Amino acid sequence: MSMGHLVTMFIYAIIFGATLAAAQAPQNGTPSETYLGMNCPYDPQCLNNPYGAGSPYKKDGFKNPYSPNGSRYSNTSPNNPYATKPPKLYDEDGNYLGLLSANPYLNDSTSNPYGKYGNPNSPDSINNPYGVGSRYSQKKVYVVPQQ
Repeated sequence: MSMGHLVTMFIYAIIFGATLAAAQAPQNGTPSETYLGMNCPYDPQCLNNPYGAGSPYKKDGFKNPYSPNGSRYSNTSPNNPYATKPPKLYDEDGNYLGLLSANPYLNDSTSNPYGKYGNPNSPDSINNPYGVGSRYSQKKVYVVPQQ
């Protein structure tokens, strides 16, 4: 497997392994109700639903390889390992949890194993299976595209 395929698989593992939520740009400081979770395959607002918000045909979806939010070549996509403006992550309390990005060189990237938000031992990392990234966590994590 090439390094690009491994990075892409890693990003999808993060997306599916953590309880995440996707949202459009926050309005009045609060994200929308679209989210990703392990137990919401029938919820139309859940990114885990392939017929709802998680559809690969949604025009601005993170799983649409032709959308600005899902393309490997877009500067705002979490799937581009060279992106400089990937989506930001926030928990439901408004705490910043880093950048959802395949770029391991960004300080706040969830793919940077030496950074605060990518290190699996950090309490603020979605890669920590005993913290924010726990699949048993009931907290929603919102993915907010940068403008």
